[in-house]
Amino acid sequence: MTEWRKAIPEHRDRLQSKVLVWVVGVTLAGPSSIVILLATHPYNSGYWALRSLVVSLTFGVVVWALRAATPIAAICGSMICLLVTVGTWRGTPYPFHSGLTPLMLLFVLTFAATKAGRRRKQQLGVAEGRRGRDAAQIVANLGAAGLSVVAGAFGAFDWISPGGIIGFSLFAMPIAVLAALCEATADTVSSEIGQAFGGTPFLLTSLRRVPAGTDGAVSVLGTAAGVLASGIIALTGMWAMRLDWRQTGVAFAGGFAGLILDSVLGATVERKGWLGNDLVNFSSTVFAVATALALLMV
Repeated sequence: MTEWRKAIPEHRDRLQSKVLVWVVGVTLAGPSSIVILLATHPYNSGYWALRSLVVSLTFGVVVWALRAATPIAAICGSMICLLVTVGTWRGTPYPFHSGLTPLMLLFVLTFAATKAGRRRKQQLGVAEGRRGRDAAQIVANLGAAGLSVVAGAFGAFDWISPGGIIGFSLFAMPIAVLAALCEATADTVSSEIGQAFGGTPFLLTSLRRVPAGTDGAVSVLGTAAGVLASGIIALTGMWAMRLDWRQTGVAFAGGFAGLILDSVLGATVERKGWLGNDLVNFSSTVFAVATALALLMV
């Protein structure tokens, strides 16, 4: 059995992760079911929902087959993929003109970063399990993107729009989704590359050098890799969802803000044992979305 090395007690960490999965999972399950019903309805003439469903299920199977995620995690990922694809589809015959494309690229980049330098990560005791990421990790990193689609569909962003502009939700939704994907990519890539090749990291809060794998630790190489990967996701999302340069920059800035918050939370509340890594990651992606929405109104 692997020795528990985190500051938070193991039972509390597991409880937080389970609550996160249940709360976010149940919230996303309803809208996902509606999309599935539309996709399988015999009178569905456009087939847009059916195409999204097929692509999302295929994506989940591939992720599971590559052992990048557990079966339950793959199901959660497929559900989020379905919502992101349907919610941000730009009206072309191809589902790749949606958040699906940056989401798939996120998987490629994070999968490669996770596999890089695995021997060193095993020596440090921070290597990902052979079965891949679990449901809590998937929800922590991608849940905010799915929730952004649901919030946009129900007009929740209209409440914070300047002057109460109706339709702000649909305008802001793809940018919010892209911000969440940028943060999730930056966080995972920076952490994985930093642990493998970044040398001795440091804490942003004190600039003190700490052992690799320490909660909240960052490295120059890891951070640079994360920001670069986030930029690639932003540009891909710009093409896929037909955003302009300002909207893309807002999403990228939101993702970067979330990355910084993730390191700060890791060095403070996570090191104190108050929050587990899954809640820290989820909070950071939500912050990325909130920052992007705030910048849109400037």
